[in-house]
Amino acid sequence: MGFQIANEPAADEVLDRYPFAVVIGMMLDQQYGMEHAFRGGWKVLSRFGTLEPAAIAGADADSFKELCSQPPAIHRFPGSMATRLQELATLVESRYDGDVTRLWTEATSGKDLLKRVQELPGFGKQKAQIFVALLAKQLGVRPEGWEVAAGDYALDGYRSVADVVDAASLVKVREFKQQKKAAAKAAAG
Repeated sequence: MGFQIANEPAADEVLDRYPFAVVIGMMLDQQYGMEHAFRGGWKVLSRFGTLEPAAIAGADADSFKELCSQPPAIHRFPGSMATRLQELATLVESRYDGDVTRLWTEATSGKDLLKRVQELPGFGKQKAQIFVALLAKQLGVRPEGWEVAAGDYALDGYRSVADVVDAASLVKVREFKQQKKAAAKAAAG
């Protein structure tokens, strides 16, 4: 079974074929619908012709921003996200020789994996924990202690994009997020 996060078969196929597209999707998953965020790699590949980190890192910044801003844009803030994507590609190229899978295959523990993910541009602790859970649940990446590193996102249920495997689970994750927002709003008073 492949990815079914983007709710677009061609985009999900890109997620299946290109690990860097999964990292791009997770990076874009903020203030933007998760299925749209996970279409980002597909959009870049369709327009730019490659998802090679070296090519993305080395692209002319203005041209790359323009490419990422074409409708449908890669994000609701396409310019800043194009910049962040180039920063991400630069880090993957310099630290992992362009092979993003080394981010997780060379991690010595869940704690090490979480630390590595938090070094990525745009990945705070919560997003990094969700990504660790996504790697474990969707790709079977489970270094010792991954559950501790992923925190609540390692639990069964429908808490995050890590739990999206089909249209029904996408709806359940959205419902969970709406409930959390409503509870936070009620607590704030």
